[in-house]
Amino acid sequence: MSLLFALLLRLDRRPFFQGTDERWAAAVDRSSVGAAAEPGGFLVVLDRLGGPLGMVLPLVLVGCLCVYGRWRSGLFVFLAAVVANALVVLPVKQLADRPRPPHPWVLVNDGSYPSGQVFGAVTLVIVVAVVVFPPRARRWWWAFGVAYVLAMMVSRTWLHAQWLSDTVAGALLGAGTCLVLWRLLAPLLETEAERMASNSLWL
Repeated sequence: MSLLFALLLRLDRRPFFQGTDERWAAAVDRSSVGAAAEPGGFLVVLDRLGGPLGMVLPLVLVGCLCVYGRWRSGLFVFLAAVVANALVVLPVKQLADRPRPPHPWVLVNDGSYPSGQVFGAVTLVIVVAVVVFPPRARRWWWAFGVAYVLAMMVSRTWLHAQWLSDTVAGALLGAGTCLVLWRLLAPLLETEAERMASNSLWL
């Protein structure tokens, strides 16, 4: 769906959801009246987490997994949270070629659709859930993850960095990419789980 909307944006500079985006932007703009010209500390943290730091965290996780012999989980994290950002998000951005909202509060590059920051947030939440938490312990992590992704989505629109539909597309694209890779790598991850249970990861 995100890819279809990217094609629609390429063909029509004012798609059917542009009105919703503009109404949301206006509502956010009214909510920020009286706020400081510079974004607050929490928004800065989210902006940094969605930027270069967002690539550091998955790489640190990959390193930790590999140190403990869990290279299969490390491969999943690397593909979903690092490689996919370049091979999935950037081509879709180039296809859509959507301008940013006017007067962003933070430094941004070209291409508003989809949100790479939200894509990164979703992929990080999912890969951590898969490789760190056992299934029974994921409930609270999912609650935290949803709150984190929603905060990232709101922050991107609050900072006038992206349209609302950009953030929704980033979330859907991130979730879809992770689920596909999770399915493809399921045999490897199951093998790793069996080796962990038998304490034979390095064999």
